[in-house]
Amino acid sequence: MTQRPDLPALQRRLAEFAAARNWEPYHTPKNLVSALSVEASELLEIFQWLTPEESARVMADPETAHRVRDEVADVLAYLLQLCEVLGVDPLAALAAKIERNAHRFPVPGERPAPEGN
Repeated sequence: MTQRPDLPALQRRLAEFAAARNWEPYHTPKNLVSALSVEASELLEIFQWLTPEESARVMADPETAHRVRDEVADVLAYLLQLCEVLGVDPLAALAAKIERNAHRFPVPGERPAPEGN
């Protein structure tokens, strides 16, 4: 069983891949966001005309599952490259966003936690 790579290791591999091909000049924030949008649209295209029930079973078909995994990988790759270029820690950003959303959208019937906790 292979060890699962961590986020910094994946970001390093992406940076090394781009550097070996002299792609860094093209990896501007604008270009990376554009590429991210294109890849997200390609993922959306797989699901575009599926019913909710069909979309829930999309991974049952090996060919479609392969396409989904590839597009998810492309979206994540561009997002990680964007984070690297902008100096954003994606896990810290996500944790902070979840915390803000917990305050913005409390569980119905529960009192929101005081700010700063």
